[in-house]
Amino acid sequence: MQRRDFIVTIGLAAVWPVGVQAQQLKKVPQIGFLATGSLEAPETRASFDAFRQGLRELGYFDGENIFIVVRSADSKVERFPALADELAHLNVDIIVALNSLSGRAAQQATTTIPIVIPVMGDPVEDGLVVSLARPGGNVTGSTFLGPQLVPKRLALLKEALPSASRAAALWHPRAYGERTMKNMVEETETAGQALGLHLRFVAVQGPNDFDPAFSTIGAERTDAVMVFPSPMLFNERTRIVDLARKLRLPLISMGKGGLMSYGA
Repeated sequence: MQRRDFIVTIGLAAVWPVGVQAQQLKKVPQIGFLATGSLEAPETRASFDAFRQGLRELGYFDGENIFIVVRSADSKVERFPALADELAHLNVDIIVALNSLSGRAAQQATTTIPIVIPVMGDPVEDGLVVSLARPGGNVTGSTFLGPQLVPKRLALLKEALPSASRAAALWHPRAYGERTMKNMVEETETAGQALGLHLRFVAVQGPNDFDPAFSTIGAERTDAVMVFPSPMLFNERTRIVDLARKLRLPLISMGKGGLMSYGA
């Protein structure tokens, strides 16, 4: 089982010890599952299947002793608040939000329902927890070093392509909290200046922006493309790799594909 699945299933076990559940036969616990991409997308389906498998290993079976209530934003992150409100009004017993952005929407929808976020960028900067030592509130989960690794990705790109002087940074401004994104951009700009790379930040809000974004990138004689951390961009990584390949541009991101990937 992957680490993120372990975190989620441990969180669920803490909420529903099997012995307690046996004493509450009249109420079958409900899990709200808030996804970024469509469940028809292979990446989202793989996460959902891994989640259910982790539950089965703990003795919980969807449709038998638990119910999983799924809500998907179909890669339209502006839908997260309404979907989170819907889960809160359904009074589910726990909400699993797959990333910081959906987790923040869930946090704003309820202060009483436990929320598990298996992948967070910087939970303190994003306002999800008070501190890592004493999180407080109703949010738990795991964090990763994605935001801090962006300058390192840029350095690796320059090392692989020493003659590169211009790079496009494909980013999703609403991927994480405002402060996290601001820090990420500033650190990347500083790293680019130190490496002698002129950076062109190309923002996308959703999959419909990819074609015009890559048209812009292709028209500006870019030497390479770097993809910022983002749940939406990660879900759409196959399409991003294909678009970069059509332009014959090296690409570095998280996940498979492109010239290289680097993450933690």
